[in-house]
Amino acid sequence: MTGKLDLDPVLVARARELARRAGQPVVDLARSHTTVSVERAVLRLAGVTGADPDGIPWVNRLVDAVVADVGLGHGVAAPVFDALAREGGTDLTLLAQKAAAGSVRFTAPTGRAATAARSAARRAVAAGVRRIDRRRAERERLVKRHGDPAQRPWIYLIVATGDIYEDIPQAQAAARAGADVIAVIRSTGQSLLDYVPEGATREGFAGTYATQENFRLMRAALDDSSKELGRYVRLTNYASGLCMPEMATLAGLERLDMMLNDSMYGILFRDINPIRTFVDQRFSRQVHARAGIIINTGEDNYLTTADAVDEAHTVTVSQLLNEFFAHEAGLADWQLGLGHAFEINPEVPESFRLELAHALLARELFPDAPLKWMPPTKHMTGDVFRGNLLDGFFNLAGALTGQGILLVGMMTEAVVTPWLSDRDIALQNVRYVLGAAGGLHEDFVPAAGGFIRRRANQVLGEALDLLERIGEQTLLTAIAEGTFGIMKRPADRGKGLDGVAAHEADYYNPATEILEAAA
Repeated sequence: MTGKLDLDPVLVARARELARRAGQPVVDLARSHTTVSVERAVLRLAGVTGADPDGIPWVNRLVDAVVADVGLGHGVAAPVFDALAREGGTDLTLLAQKAAAGSVRFTAPTGRAATAARSAARRAVAAGVRRIDRRRAERERLVKRHGDPAQRPWIYLIVATGDIYEDIPQAQAAARAGADVIAVIRSTGQSLLDYVPEGATREGFAGTYATQENFRLMRAALDDSSKELGRYVRLTNYASGLCMPEMATLAGLERLDMMLNDSMYGILFRDINPIRTFVDQRFSRQVHARAGIIINTGEDNYLTTADAVDEAHTVTVSQLLNEFFAHEAGLADWQLGLGHAFEINPEVPESFRLELAHALLARELFPDAPLKWMPPTKHMTGDVFRGNLLDGFFNLAGALTGQGILLVGMMTEAVVTPWLSDRDIALQNVRYVLGAAGGLHEDFVPAAGGFIRRRANQVLGEALDLLERIGEQTLLTAIAEGTFGIMKRPADRGKGLDGVAAHEADYYNPATEILEAAA
């Protein structure tokens, strides 16, 4: 899938270099700051579990107690394990309970006490990382045993009723009907919760709460389906919002296979502070790299707020930035489910040819990435016949341009939460197109000097111009000015800013130390 657009390799290399220049200051910022969610993720790796009678996780209680006594900038690992040694205990959850009751105090240890606390913290966190390693090896064994889907792109279907026990039979039915990847979208608003709920849940709104127990239940159910169907069925959830590092950690511990993880989605569409987001996304991607999880980025969301033709180059810029941030965090190309979407207004002349140009540009810029191609949503009208036709064109575009992951479009998009019958019809659409034209990308070559090649090169040129401007003003300034998705998000505002701290001279994070040593 290279060479069909006659892209100038010098310009492509220049685009990546400009993305690196734009992204490196943000990486430097992330490397010198921490957040409450990063620190909670560290303690989850060390074994803190459970919640108090009000449903507040003990890991939140413990981090809050440390911050109240010594602040966030030292990290929580050394103060927590120093206190554990002073208490003469071995149970971190019990320590969290005592801290919540006000019966234990924390200090930033020094000298021998600091050395001992760091050593104990590293041993505990390393045990959590080894569990993630075992789950990754388990996935690899199951893929070898059951096999991958015979075709690409993988068929990706959303199932989320709000009730995990209703999600499970629907997910298994979807897998029997041809879905290769099951995505359980989160309950509305969960990304703005600064804690991860505990246990199995049955009361989500337009989605199901992401919890460790819900992850475990769905993974076990899809393992049964994998055995039944003779192909490994993958599970997706969301590492975004205020708890991105914790979601990534829980996903690794419970063997999820993909996670929504975008460098700017939370900033633009949930008004989460930019610094908080960039710090959290770096740590979460380090965990994903270790766990062998494929990330899905969120460029498709830009095109629900901005025009898909006029702002196509912002998608390309975001893809290049997401690639840079992912590589810096240790992710390989096979883990980069970079996003784009079929969101051009169908009334625009040559809309399908424009979509082909944009999709093929992404495919050629990132030839080794399993690109995630998103269906039409913005211009769905409630006319289910028109919607099913649009979804068919979307599926055809995916086949023509060799996409890696194809999210199943619903003809009832923007009308109702899809019924099982809606999903069945949508899967029939996908199966027909991929069965009839799944290898068409081998034959599809745009005409030299033609419309598709000219449009793709135009978008690449506009992306280069934008990257040049970002390099002159910084990425944080560009985000503040509404460059992406026309959302203006200043770096000194947004949700979660009070949960960010610059590193003190003695900052210690054993999880980062372990993950970076393996990179």
